[in-house]
Amino acid sequence: MEDLSQYYTLLRDPARRKIVETLGTQEKIGFKELRETLGLGVGTVYYHLDMLSNFVTQDKQRKYRLNDRGQMLYKVLKEGSVPATLVVGETFSHSVGKWLFLSPLFAKTVKPLRLLPASLALLLIGAFGAAYARLEPALFFYFPYPSLNSTSLMVLYVFNWTGLFLFAELFTYLLYRRVGNDLQLFTCVGLATFPMALFPYAYLLVSESITQYLMFALQIWSLLLFSAALCFGKGIRLDKAIVVSLTTIYLNVAILFILGRFQ
Repeated sequence: MEDLSQYYTLLRDPARRKIVETLGTQEKIGFKELRETLGLGVGTVYYHLDMLSNFVTQDKQRKYRLNDRGQMLYKVLKEGSVPATLVVGETFSHSVGKWLFLSPLFAKTVKPLRLLPASLALLLIGAFGAAYARLEPALFFYFPYPSLNSTSLMVLYVFNWTGLFLFAELFTYLLYRRVGNDLQLFTCVGLATFPMALFPYAYLLVSESITQYLMFALQIWSLLLFSAALCFGKGIRLDKAIVVSLTTIYLNVAILFILGRFQ
């Protein structure tokens, strides 16, 4: 018998409930019409469809419809059998997650121009901090005693994170065939720089022994935020976004080893 617990988990989200309800009543619908019905951004709709990938299929006209398992999911929704206790549990379990992933902030990037100035400001703050603290940025790492001047350090910082945005664009296309929504992804990646933008200022205030642990903590947080940026910017599930994040940090470390930056 089908495990209904996974149905309850999927149907907690109001957007996914709306998708299932729409497909259950209209049988099939195109992406553009579905997005207009939901009133959500492209990346967000893709994300929810990805979450429902085992229950939704596309026909030859690329219109979405429920498969057999999706019909069972619709039945659960129609019968109203999602326990209220699950909704309470979801609110509690997401309280820490919202803080870690800054999901309320990323959700506002559906209209990316609203947060693009904040995203660019974070890039400039991080770039200035790297130059002021005399730290050479290497994406998720910093190295003291650089040979570069302040202007070069600032340019390198911006170049690193712009390169990460381009890498995310390419990698999500090659791996998941996701295209478009570029401005939202750029805005999200800029917001995800917050922990690493913060580090140079903390570096000037705390002892060297503490900065090692602080760096590690901020690197982890940055990877989580980068994963969230991919979820909102490209509409992929968190497990898929983490694959991209882990690949990024692996390549970051590998390149630094090749360059001899780790002694």
